[in-house]
Amino acid sequence: MAPASAEPIATHHVVAMPYPGRGHINPMMNLCKSLVSKSNRINIIVTFVVTEEWLGFIGSETKPASIRFGPIPNVLPSELIRAGDMLRFVEVTMTKMEEPFERLLDRLDPPVSIIIADTFLPWAVDVGNRRNIPVASFWPMPASVFSIFLHFDLLVQNCHFPIKLSERGEELVDYIPGLSPARLADLPTILHSEDQTLLLRALDLTFQVTKAQYLLSTSIFELEAPVFSALQAKYPFPVYSFGPLIPCFNLQPNASINTSHNESDYLKWLDSQPESSVLYVSTGSFLSISSAQMEEMAAGFRDSGVRYLWVARDKMSRLKEDCGEAGMVVPWCDQLKVLCHSSVGGFWTHCGWNSTLENVFAGVPMLALPLSMDQFLSSKFVVEDWKIGWRVRKEPDLECLVRREEIAELVLAFMDSKSAVRKEMMTRAKEIQGTCWRAIENGGSSETNLNAFIKDITK
Repeated sequence: MAPASAEPIATHHVVAMPYPGRGHINPMMNLCKSLVSKSNRINIIVTFVVTEEWLGFIGSETKPASIRFGPIPNVLPSELIRAGDMLRFVEVTMTKMEEPFERLLDRLDPPVSIIIADTFLPWAVDVGNRRNIPVASFWPMPASVFSIFLHFDLLVQNCHFPIKLSERGEELVDYIPGLSPARLADLPTILHSEDQTLLLRALDLTFQVTKAQYLLSTSIFELEAPVFSALQAKYPFPVYSFGPLIPCFNLQPNASINTSHNESDYLKWLDSQPESSVLYVSTGSFLSISSAQMEEMAAGFRDSGVRYLWVARDKMSRLKEDCGEAGMVVPWCDQLKVLCHSSVGGFWTHCGWNSTLENVFAGVPMLALPLSMDQFLSSKFVVEDWKIGWRVRKEPDLECLVRREEIAELVLAFMDSKSAVRKEMMTRAKEIQGTCWRAIENGGSSETNLNAFIKDITK
């Protein structure tokens, strides 16, 4: 008698469509890696859609075999990416990417089971609905920011829009569902701008989500629980939080990571420094601080005498001359690995959401110098809600330089291991770190949500 044949394993094809920016691509890729790693007797394959230019940036990075790249032609002029022209960049992504994405869908095999699309690409929801493919809208910022845009009408009703920071920046907003009381100055910067083009786009994004089948968040449920409760009450479909969607699997002892000569140099330097003595400095990958502020930072760090590791990208060579003996300047680093290093005791950051979550995972106090968009609200979380950091700039005026003398004094006090204030911050940072770790452990909120989402898309 012939043995019974094994039950065939069904294949479920996920198409991931990230917005073409590092802060969007990274968490989307980490979600895809989590999906394929969690599948058990379910064959999940992922087509990860990127422009040809982004394929050149990330094509050689390590990923599971079940994740394949689906390149589409470049629709973003290189000068837009380099110049940081946010308005034109957003306009191109919203008007020029839909057609090549649809052509790619026509060529894919096996048939697509679900599209996970960045919320900042609202046309993807319409594409899925036309083709009868479920769409999960992927929100890569704090869930609180989504709630602000979703409830924009409340700002208008409470006479808090338009916002003039010079007159009303300190007024409190305490009526957005789920959001802890926040100053008008802490709200996303497109709410302060005289040009309302980006704001109108953001409001359209939240409207499009109503036509999706899922809302996915990179946040940690416990850090924004009231917001998630409000969102789940608002929508008839699941709202899942998976945070922190960071490459913590790269920290495992057996992880396959290519370590370059330059990487080993800065890690060796960190190995030679005393515990919690190094300030790690990074100000993001898209928007840049002014050259004048960079000079003040370089002088302030040098004058403080505090050890620091500074990721400065294209400005590295100029800053190297000014860094002094206590500092090291590099064009790139494995940020999570650096934050988790025992010699790192602080993080000077622009408060981009991915950087904030990586730092929460690492349990390090923060110096917050936000630049744009959601970064001011993330800074508010760090300083006021979680109490794990200080503000660098006291005023919301981005044109106001933080002088070298202020920086030197601030950094010296922040890194003082004998300070009672710092010890209290360290304690709080470890408590928030524990919340983060529990979320991704077996039975934690993020792990439970991931299992539920996999069950949804494979049933």
